[in-house]
Amino acid sequence: MEDINELIQQRLKKLDELKLLGIDPFGRPFKVKDTASSIMNGYAEISPDELTNKSIACTVAGRIISFRGFGKATFCHIQDGTGKIQIYLRKEILGEQYNLVKKLDMGDFIGIEGRLFRTKTGELTIEAEKLTFLTKSIRPLPEKWHGLKDVEIRYRQRYLDLIVNTKVKDVFIKRALLIKSIRRFLDSKGFLEVETPMMQAIPGGATARPFVTHHNALNMDLYLRIAPELYLKRLIVGGLDRVYELSRNFRNEGISTRHNPEFTMLEFYMAYADYNDLMDFTEEMISTVAKDVFGAMKFEFEGKSLDLAPPWPRVTHMEAIKNYSSGNIDPTNFEKSREYAKTLGIQIKDDFSHGKILDEIFKEVVEPNLFQPIFIINYPTDISPLAKRCPDNPNLVERFELFIAFREIANAFSELNDPIDQRTRFERQVLELQAGHIEAHRMDEDFIRALEYGMPPTGGEGIGIDRLVMILTNSPSIRDVILFPQLKEESKQ
Repeated sequence: MEDINELIQQRLKKLDELKLLGIDPFGRPFKVKDTASSIMNGYAEISPDELTNKSIACTVAGRIISFRGFGKATFCHIQDGTGKIQIYLRKEILGEQYNLVKKLDMGDFIGIEGRLFRTKTGELTIEAEKLTFLTKSIRPLPEKWHGLKDVEIRYRQRYLDLIVNTKVKDVFIKRALLIKSIRRFLDSKGFLEVETPMMQAIPGGATARPFVTHHNALNMDLYLRIAPELYLKRLIVGGLDRVYELSRNFRNEGISTRHNPEFTMLEFYMAYADYNDLMDFTEEMISTVAKDVFGAMKFEFEGKSLDLAPPWPRVTHMEAIKNYSSGNIDPTNFEKSREYAKTLGIQIKDDFSHGKILDEIFKEVVEPNLFQPIFIINYPTDISPLAKRCPDNPNLVERFELFIAFREIANAFSELNDPIDQRTRFERQVLELQAGHIEAHRMDEDFIRALEYGMPPTGGEGIGIDRLVMILTNSPSIRDVILFPQLKEESKQ
């Protein structure tokens, strides 16, 4: 393969030649009247004779992705945002303009005005009557168009990934459609979309380590939000009974196939509801959106068949631990839970609460078995500082997590609206923070003050959009569904 720098030099030479011909190599606007998909779909069934008789004019523009020259005639394919279409360039028709063909390279953008016909192989093709040069591609596309396979390059240079890999583009189109469908669903249920601060004086709403920044004018540290929860609940206090936010959240944590420090979350809150209402609501929303965008309720993920058709089973946190620990644990007994966790190789710190130990056991023995959709309900109170207690057991809260394909997709509560209980739990979290648990919740006096004015019984939920898209598009890594995932600094060659 020719050295990349030599190829760039050859293209720069063509760029200069274009300028000498009076052609701007980084051209002017072009009036596009048709798209590749509208032509390919609109005339898919038309016969060659009909095309000739109707003399259908088309005006398209796009990037050259294939090029085959035959002296006085050239075939190429151009790709626009909807697909690709073949172009036929003939010197007999283009005249002097055909000289431009020698200046073209793979990756260049051109505009074409011409008429439709079918080749001998039956392919819909535009015979060019006018060629307009739009943009010179100085850097050649990778691997002679055989596909971009280097994962590091794919994520770091997403623009190349989108050019070369059509399946990647389809994933992000589906992601956008899914978010639109979620908005439509929530709007139809009487929810109001709102915006809350992304920089917060007190990070709250989740157990996570925040990113810290500094506001110079106010001379104070601020935190990129880990969740919008406490602000959304303030709006419930204020009388906005159904609110949602599709927001970017930031957590200063590790990076993996399931975690990115910047991610998209849907959070919504419904006054006069509890976690039972939210489970019904979540089943309806996810199944509706899946059918709306993908036209299906059954999906394949990592080689296994996944069925999203409701209803989904509901199993308590403790029942799930019992079911998958082969009877080796009594989850109501602290010491036995602690000993069992040690047999699993879980690192147990001296200050771990019983609930924290149980949740570590859950992650180890239960999560790897939760492929089909399932609600895990009634979590320990000491790991759920914002959820309402179960009326028959104050050591548990009305909380669920939805698992699909071994991944936590949603987390929801009957929201704690007792300001006295909330203050007590915040105070416990502050002690944990002081003891060195950097992910512990901070005290938020204004939020407690809001609760003291009165918040109606409320159900609230967060859904991880990135993980949901991963499952519905059969994408193995969260980086495959985030256009620009966070990466380590690029090494300098």
